[in-house]
Parts: sequence; C-alpha cells; structure tokens
Amino acid sequence: MEPTASKEMKKYLGQIEQQVKAAYEAAKKARSLGYDPEDDAAVPLAKNMAERVEGLISTIVPEIENSGLSQRIKELEKKFGDLDWRVALTISLEVSQEKLCRFSTKLKAMETGIRVGIAYLTLGIVASPIEGFVELRLNKRKDGREYFCLMYSGPIRSAGGTAAAVSTIVSDYVRKQMGYLPYDPTEDEINRTVTELYDYHERVTNLQYLPSREEISFLAKNLPIQVSGDPSEEIEVSRYKDLERIETNRIRSGVCLVIGEGIAQKAPKLWKQVSKWGKDFGLDEWLFLGDFIKLQKKVKSKSTTEDTGKVAPIYTYISDLVAGRPVLTHPLREGGFRLRYGRARTSGYSSASIHPALTYALNGYIAIGTQLKVERPGKAAAMSCCDTIEGPVVKLTNGDVLRLETTKQAKKLAGQIKEILFMGDILFSYGDFFNRAHPLLPPGYCEEWWVQELEKATVSTFGNLDLDKLSEITGISPDALDTLLRDPLGQRLTALASVQLSKKLGIPLYPYYTYHWNLVSSKDLLGLLEWLSRSSVVEQEGKIHKIVLPLDKEKKRTLEVIGLPHRFISNEYVLIEKEDALVLSEMFSLSAGKGHSGLMETVRKNMEKKPVEIINLISPIKLRDKSGYFIGARMGRPEKAKMRKLTGSPHVLFPVGDEGGKLRCFQTAMESGKITAEFPLYRCPGCSKETVFSVCESCGKKAKKLYFCKDCGVLENGECKHGTARPYMKKSIDINSIFKRIMGNMGEKTMPDLIKGVRGTSNKDHIPEHLAKGILRAKHDIYVNKDGTTRYDMTQLAITHFKPKEIQTSIEKLKVLGYVKDIYGKELVDPGQVLELRPQDLILPACDESPEEGADQILFRLANFIDDLLVEFYHLKPFYSLRSPADLAGKLVIALAPHTSAATTGRIIGFSKTLGFYAHPIFHAATRRDCDGDEASVTLIMDILLNFSRQFLPNNRGATQDAPLVLTSALIPAEVDDMVFDLDVAKRYPLEFYEACLQYKQPWDVEIDQLGKRLNKEGQYEDFWFTHDLGDLNDGKRCSAYKTLPSMEEKLKGQMDLAEKIRAVDTGDVARLVIEKHFIRDIKGNLRKFSQQVFRCVNCNQKYRRPPLVGKCTKCGGKIIFTISEGSIIKYLEPAISLAAKYDLPSYLKLSLELTKRRVEGIFGKEKEKQIALGQWFG
Repeated sequence: MEPTASKEMKKYLGQIEQQVKAAYEAAKKARSLGYDPEDDAAVPLAKNMAERVEGLISTIVPEIENSGLSQRIKELEKKFGDLDWRVALTISLEVSQEKLCRFSTKLKAMETGIRVGIAYLTLGIVASPIEGFVELRLNKRKDGREYFCLMYSGPIRSAGGTAAAVSTIVSDYVRKQMGYLPYDPTEDEINRTVTELYDYHERVTNLQYLPSREEISFLAKNLPIQVSGDPSEEIEVSRYKDLERIETNRIRSGVCLVIGEGIAQKAPKLWKQVSKWGKDFGLDEWLFLGDFIKLQKKVKSKSTTEDTGKVAPIYTYISDLVAGRPVLTHPLREGGFRLRYGRARTSGYSSASIHPALTYALNGYIAIGTQLKVERPGKAAAMSCCDTIEGPVVKLTNGDVLRLETTKQAKKLAGQIKEILFMGDILFSYGDFFNRAHPLLPPGYCEEWWVQELEKATVSTFGNLDLDKLSEITGISPDALDTLLRDPLGQRLTALASVQLSKKLGIPLYPYYTYHWNLVSSKDLLGLLEWLSRSSVVEQEGKIHKIVLPLDKEKKRTLEVIGLPHRFISNEYVLIEKEDALVLSEMFSLSAGKGHSGLMETVRKNMEKKPVEIINLISPIKLRDKSGYFIGARMGRPEKAKMRKLTGSPHVLFPVGDEGGKLRCFQTAMESGKITAEFPLYRCPGCSKETVFSVCESCGKKAKKLYFCKDCGVLENGECKHGTARPYMKKSIDINSIFKRIMGNMGEKTMPDLIKGVRGTSNKDHIPEHLAKGILRAKHDIYVNKDGTTRYDMTQLAITHFKPKEIQTSIEKLKVLGYVKDIYGKELVDPGQVLELRPQDLILPACDESPEEGADQILFRLANFIDDLLVEFYHLKPFYSLRSPADLAGKLVIALAPHTSAATTGRIIGFSKTLGFYAHPIFHAATRRDCDGDEASVTLIMDILLNFSRQFLPNNRGATQDAPLVLTSALIPAEVDDMVFDLDVAKRYPLEFYEACLQYKQPWDVEIDQLGKRLNKEGQYEDFWFTHDLGDLNDGKRCSAYKTLPSMEEKLKGQMDLAEKIRAVDTGDVARLVIEKHFIRDIKGNLRKFSQQVFRCVNCNQKYRRPPLVGKCTKCGGKIIFTISEGSIIKYLEPAISLAAKYDLPSYLKLSLELTKRRVEGIFGKEKEKQIALGQWFG
C-alpha cells in the first residue's frame, strides 16, 4: 500500500526505490558468479514493517518466508490499528496454531509465534526476537502438568522495556489459548527472583529501574508464565541456589531486564492497555497489574521525602561522574543552564541546543554532538548550537562583565575568562517534555514569550493588531514593528524602544534588558539602590550615555549575580554603559534628579517579597522573572565520527593464523609460506585441486563443496556413519601461490604495503571472505567489519531544515536532488536560504578539526573500492565512477544502529563540518534511536549488497545485532519508533503554553502541533516548522578538547579548571565525586584483578593462569608478562590524594585513600620518584 504523501514526496520516495532496485540488480549480477557465500544479495528488501517482521524471523525460521505473514499483519492492523498490541497477540496465536504454515513440532510453532509477536512489537528492527528471546520450554508444574517457561538473554535489552514486558503478555496469551496451565512458583523461586535482581544491580551493572523487594516478590508470585534464561554472568546468586526448576545458580541478565526494566518499570503502561481490552482476550491473570501499581505507589510514597518547592533537584546525572568530563551545572543551581523552550531546526527528539559562544568559553570541552547528561526532562541529550538563544555571561580577569554573543568574540576572550556567571540558555523542545511526561516548568522570560504579550497588549489597547497606532505611541516605525512581530529572534530591539513599549502598553520589559533580579535578596536590592543613589549619570546629546559608580565590591558582586554587563575601571570605578545604563536609569529614575529615599522606603516595607515584585512596585517599568529554572548538566560521551575497526584493524575476514604474527598481516605469513587455520573444503572439478574458495583461483570454475570427519577424512557429502561431517577442517595452505594467482586474476601488479587479516574465523562453518577483497581494501585504505562491510560510526543529531552553505553542496546539485524552493516557497537561488530536509536525506560529517577522517573521504574511497571490486574481481562494469567526494551527493547509503538488525536506506545530500550524523528525526526513529547521544553507522548500499553475508557473522549470541538482516527502502512514519510521534513541529509555542508553564501544568494540557497528529496524512512527511532559527549549524566548537588532550592529567586539570570557573558548579563536590565514583573504584578494582590475573606470551599471545615454571612460554619460548601492570593500578592514586588535599575534602575520604595507598604499597613497595611525579598533578 502506497503511503499517504504529496505528489512531490511520492516522486522523491519513488526515486529512492528506483535507486535501490538498480543497486540490487547490479549486486545480483556480481553475486551470481559464485564468489560469495550466497549467489544473491544476502539482504532481503522490505517495503514496510510487516515485511521486515517476516524477513527478520525467516532468517532463523525459513518456514515463515512467503507464508503470507506480512499480508495477515496488514489485515490485522486494519482491524485494530497500526502498532496495536492486539495485532501482536493475534498474529502470535495464529502462527502458533499453524494457520499460516506448518512446523515440525507444536513447540516450534508456539516458539515461532512468540518470536513473531516480539518482532512486531519491536517494528522488525532489533535482534531481540531472534537473540533476546532464546527459546520456549515446557516445564512441569507441581501437579505434573505443563506450563510456559520463557528463556531470555541479554540482547532482550534492545527491545526496550515496554516490548520486553509486552512479550510476556503475548506469550501468556498463546499459553492460555493453546491449553497450558499457569506457572505455580514456589516460595524459594519467588525469593530467588528477588535476590537475583538485587545481585545483578549491585554486583553486575545498574538497572535503569530497581523495583523494591515487595514489588519483585509480588510480580514473581503473580506472573502466569515463568521468566527464565541462560546464565550470562560468571557470578552466582548469593542465596536460593540449586532450585529444581531453575537450571543454573549463575545470574541471568535476561530475567533481570525483563522483570526489572520491563514489567516493573512499565507496569502503568501495560495496565493502561490491559485494563481496556484484557478481558476480551482472556487475560484475566494479568488483572493483578492494577494491584501492583497501587503497591508501587505505596512503596514510592514511603521513599520520597517532602520537597521544599514544586521541583526537587535530581542528582542522578552526576552520581556516575567520570574523571576528565566536566560538570557544567549542579542541580537547579543558579547561573547554570537556563531552561528555554523551543525546537531549533537542529534540535528536538532528545537533542538540545546551547549557544555556540559557550562551546569556546568552556575551553572547547563541549562541541557540536557532545552528549550532555542532564537533570531533566530526560537523562541525556546530544548538543547542537543555536545562536538565537542567550549566550553566557562572563567575568573577565580585569573585572569586566559581559555577554558572549558571537563565536568570534568568545574565541578572542576565552583565555581571559575568570568566571562564567551564567551558562546561557539550553533549548529543550516541548516534545521532549511531553514524551517524558515531565511537568512544564516556568522558563526564564524570553523574546518569543515577550512578543506574544506585545501582540496581546496591542489588540487589547486598539481592538486589533494595529501597527500604525502602535507606531504613533511608541515612535517605532510600522515596518520595524512588523519585522519584530514576524521574526522576534532575528533582530534586537533598542533599549529606548523597549522602555517605550513597556511604559505605553504596560507589558514587561524586553527580555534582553531584563536582568536576573530574583537571584539576589531584597537586602541586596536595597544595597544596590543605595549604591546607585551615589552614582554619576552621564548624558550625551540628551541621552543617557553611562552610569559611573564608586567601587564597592559587595555591590559589584550584586551586579555580577544579576548578570548586568559593566566595566571595571582602574580598580576604582564601575561603569555601566549605553543601553544597560539607559534601562537602569529609566527603571529607577536615576536621571530625573529625584531622591531615592522614597524608593528605598518602599523596599524596606516589602523585604519579604522577591526583588522582581518589589521593582514592579517602585518602577514605571514592569518586569518578569528572567531566570526561571536552571537545568543541571555534565559532559557525557564525546561526539564521534570515525570508521569502525575490529580488533587488529583487519582488511579482510580471512585467517592469517599464528603465521600472521603480532600484526596479523599476510606479509608476515608469506614469509613463512603458509597459513594454518580452519578453512572450508572445496575441490575444483576442472583442475582437481583442493581450494578454500567456492570458485577455483587457478582455472575460474565453480568448486564442489567437501566435508570432513576426523575418523573418515574428507567426504563428498555431509553425512557419514559417525554423524554429521563438518564443512571445514584445520589445514595449511600455500599462501604465496594463492596470493600470486589472485593478484594475477585481478590484474594488480603492486601489492599494498600491509594487508591484515583475522587470527581465525569465528563463524559457524569457518567461511572466509575472498582474499581479493582484502587486497583491494588495503589498496584503498579501508577496513572490514564482522559482517564483511565497511562501517562509519557517528553521533546521531536531529535536523529538519538546512541551508545549502552548511552542507558543502552546490545549489545546482541540490536542484537536481529535488530542492527547488525554500520553506517560504521562494525559488532556490541563495546558499543562505532555509530548505526543509526530506525524511531519507542525510548530512554526514566531514570535520576538518577532527583527528579522524570524515565520512566524505571514507565513503569516497569505499566507492572506489567497490568499483575496483566490480571491475577487477567480478569483471563487471563500475557502479559509482566518482571523481571527488562531492560526487557522493545523491548516492544511497544504509544506516544501522547498534543492537538493531534492520537497515534503513538513506540518501546523502551533503557534508557538514561537524562530527554529527544529521538526519531527520523520522529517520533516526527508523533506526530505533533518538538523539540523546546514541550513535549509528552508515555504509554505501552496494557495500552491503556485494559484501555482506550472514555466514560471516560470529557463532555466538548477539552476533546478529548490528547486522543488516533486512533492508527498508522507504520510510513510513507510522511504522517507526513511536517516540518520534511526540516531536513538535509548530512555528511557535502559544502564549497559553507559557502561562501553563507558570502553573506547572502537564505538557498535554496545552495544544501544540505534533507529528503524531499528522500520521497517515500528507503532513506526516513535510511542512514541519521550527521555533528557533540559527545562522550556521557548523558554528561552534566542532571537536571536543576531551578527544584531543593526550593524557588523563590534562583532561582532569581541564575538568577542575572549569569547576572553579563556573559559578553553578560546586568545585569540592566535583573533586569528591571524581575520587569516589572513578579513581578509588578503579584502584580497588584493578588491585583485585591483579591478584586474579592471567599471564601472556609477548610473541604468540598464549595465556597462562600461572607463569610456567621454566619462566618462558612453553609454546614458543617467548617472554611471559603480566596482563595487568602495576602502572594501571597506581596511576590514579597520587592524583586522588593530591586532589583531596587541594580541595580539602572530608577526612573519611582522605583516610580511605590513605588505607588504599597502604594496600598498594604492601604489594608493590614504595617508589618515591614515581609518586612525587604523580603527586604534582595538583600538588
């Protein structure tokens, strides 16, 4: 069924379909020659989500393929609605009842049915249906009858908490309809579940949500199916071992994730649906969820304490602080990131914006794409820059206070900043608050709020928006007023006009000239008024020019705290200039020559009130609170854009064995003349030679597959009397002759200097990639991933609109790609025009500041590699024929996020100068990721069609995660991750929104246009808007200093320097957290590992639990060394001690460090020189 879209959008989607089809046809020709594990493209194409589900499940259950599953899913969606859980329940049951196809056993049918249900719940994108749900078992109840036992493993995490939880409901529905009885847990089994979750949380890794013991016990007692799983950890549970119906004593991550992060955490979401239609589907056993939620609320109400205000600080984001990654704002701390609502064209869908000038004020630590761990509304956000929000207010070393408004100014002054008084705004979208169900918080007063109050006051005064009348009373021209109303962020009002509008219409003062009055006390305000009464007001040409004040350090600090720009002259005077002087003068009537006794008397009578309320009593100009709420944040992961490399950086998935040496390279192996490893067996019918390739490298004929049995030897078929023979054997091959023939076949005369392989293949049948691919990859300096493709990993960033000048693509090329008009309907003629991004178009990174190569260079070389592969290896025509990286515009790539198994087709339209993967939020949602610091990878479409094979994937659990098992060619918004449905697409937030914020209302109490309201309409793809424009998405720091600083010493010093510099950060607390959460844990952990370590040979890498008595490697005679060195243990010891001393941390922490130091010295002794050198970090 064709998606609902405009004629232009359908044409665009059709063009992508045609390009995909052309790529498949070219790949099919190449694969049919027989050089690859499959004779066709190994990635099935899916046009919609139903086809993805069928394609994904058919990779492990071939019976599902062409069974009519996808058609039946579409029929059920018409009945229940898109993505309705009842579709999953119904289709699971129908597959279990073998209505679509037959299975070998009833158990296999039910297990497949459950897999199909999970695949539908996860949109057919992630690997959890085939990896996370391991199997269905039928266990015995105490009365001897059977019940369902669901076996889960770690990869169920990729399903997300909701889908993992709903999978248990789907399974139970199948159980009941198929006639099996509910699970009857024993008291020990219930207690085992409680113990296991707490052991996992405390001894393995933190659960996102740790239920109370009462909650876990209640769930374990009432679940009608048993949630079990394979052991995933080496650690055993602390209690309740050796239970008859639980096969292992080791901790099972699958159980903990499904019960903790799944059912317990998502219970309200489950109950919302089950309470509606659960009885219709016979889910009576799940009605316990209602009682569970009551219990949950009761437990939570006990643990929460009374808050003093409406909003309590959240410390979670700094509880796992890492050394070297700075804290930027403590929770709710004044002077931190000021909350501002809006969606820039490069933010939303969990990404947020800060002012580009701040990136330089923070010594370059935060760059475009850097992840910030935040206090609210979510847990994290990837950063983009927006220059139409407020930047930081800083104090320089000379005492001056000023706003940083441009990156040029910030770069110039970065070295002179003594204190960052205000971090500036952080822009979060309405959609993010809506998605997290976070109450709306009062924002600081801002221009987009002010302009709506201006409109309202104008209509109230004149009966309509009469700009001529407004011009008459304010002296501002109608044209200027019209521009201001249409684009309040595009230009700045003068101080005089701001004062005029405030006085004439009674509206609050323009936000730019409003200061953070509520951050000082009424006593400070009184002191400031007294100081101002001693000021000298200087006028020029009848206008206020400056205010000169005698030095008073306490009063100057008040000016700093409210963020009022001023200069500090000769260490004697404080100078407030121009616009700020005019505003202050008008506010407190400084130029009127009136006495201030009356004003100060009014202040004294109202000392219990907030300063803004007091000023509104004494001033002719009305004010609103400039500050609102401040959001806590710290640096998370640095931004990323680099080619993926496996361990050892191989060019090809072909074994080099031990003969490859330390570098695992073929040049070293060729010196020994052979490679010994496990290889597949083939025999050429033409020249009767044995080969490791499916096509003979000597005569070019297709070879016959052989098998091996250790008793029978080499066989022509896979069966022998000893059982199934293996399709591989360990053998030595003559690598020199093979290389010579392959080079000759390709016509390559010169061998690359270094060609690297893998030590040995890890797939089930030990099938290697063809060696020719490695030779050509080495020639083009690209590397291979575990699945035979080349990947480029990047931090995901949202974008809905761009300018041609930002993406290094010419206007002529963009017109060819379909971008002919800007968002206002004007013809595209200027590189500064704003264009709306199409949902499958991508802007990839090409950052000149990064130590890593950009996507433009890597993909350009990859395209050249593919052309050489087609011409020299397959003897076909080239596919790309690129002359420069700019020619990549218009070419197709596939994108894939970690832990997913469905790739999405995208089209390159240009390259930014950042390290971010800019794509439409719908595209990111198709990869089942948001933009909170997640990353995704891309590769050219021909790379996966020519080089990917499932048979290359390692033979272990989780191997199919991050492998393109199925490819989606066209995006359908209704079939992507539903989180993106909350994305706001409005041009501005209405005045009612800001009024709702003042009342702490819920986001859904205000009506704002969102993507979810446009589904299955033409507007689901286009006509999106944004509230905040920006000059250039590349403006700001592009590569974080964290990545370029060479040592931890420099990173930590930078972290502490910022902690001292930022007013909103408690320096001592940062030092304490660095020691407690990183250093001391690292030292103790490594000390423990030191006593349990293995030893290894420097030559052959052979590992030993204990050093051999001969004192050298028993395999090759090489030197034996530690795997955990003394240096890795003591590296943070002295820095931690000196940090504790410098910032005078609590004595208990100093004592803990001293005891740790004694333990270290007890093992290694004292090394005076080394300790002194390390102590100098903060000494």
